[in-house]
Amino acid sequence: MANRKRKADDDEYAAGPDAYGSHESNSSGDGDDRMSASPSNSPALGLRASQQASHHRQVKRARPNVTGRPLALSRLLETLDAQALRTVLGSLCERHPEIGTEVVSTAPRPSVSSALNVLSYYESCLKASFPFGGNPSSDYAYNRVKQPLAELLNALNDFTPHFLPPNESQASTSLSFLDGATEIVHRLPAWDSFQNNLQKQTAYEEISKAWALVVREAAKRGGGIQLQYGGWDQKLAKHNERADGRMQSAVNDLRSNLGWIGGPQPLCSSGGAQVEVGSIRHQLFSGTYSTIPPVRVGQ
Repeated sequence: MANRKRKADDDEYAAGPDAYGSHESNSSGDGDDRMSASPSNSPALGLRASQQASHHRQVKRARPNVTGRPLALSRLLETLDAQALRTVLGSLCERHPEIGTEVVSTAPRPSVSSALNVLSYYESCLKASFPFGGNPSSDYAYNRVKQPLAELLNALNDFTPHFLPPNESQASTSLSFLDGATEIVHRLPAWDSFQNNLQKQTAYEEISKAWALVVREAAKRGGGIQLQYGGWDQKLAKHNERADGRMQSAVNDLRSNLGWIGGPQPLCSSGGAQVEVGSIRHQLFSGTYSTIPPVRVGQ
């Protein structure tokens, strides 16, 4: 009995390594089978993971890289005010003269109102430069406003020739500008010093020459009828009065070219009767002018 038990133990010992290994291997295989049936290999879970990865890629693709860059030219120009734009354009024209030529040829002609607005701006700068208190006509005040005064006079000298013939062919346009420019000359400050007043005296001389030039050119067209529209003869006479006679040369030019504008003057006598130029002017505008002398009753 004991021998059979010992033999069974010996047989079991002899077959132990293989038997136990086989058992462990089977146990391990069962575990693998159970693990293979876990939810990680589920098709639904794989599809969900794929959708999440695709969504993640789409979100990244819709978000571009943020980096600094300069403004486009159109947006940059929108930020510039008129003064800054003039500075940039002037600098470009100085460095590239061909650009300046192109600007001159393509820019619209300055109107009377735009030119007078520029002159009014310089005039306002002049007024703002006067010191507070004290004598506004003193040498001290003159020295304080000397620079803005020079800028106003320079602008006046630059704009005036633009509105004169032959550059400006319309007499009405020339006269409108000269009317506004002469008003600015009237408002130039008067100084205690004779030397300081020479600039205003020169301005009157130049504007008077401009009036005379426009009057002569206008007198060549239509017998000077244009000068009657708007009462330019009266306006020039008033300007001369405010200038204390310093524009008399322009008034004389007006009367020498169109003598009948100066008022009723005897033109000729026919049969003892005098025909007045003033009456001729009235007949011209009323459309009743005739070269047949009027019949005097009782003569």
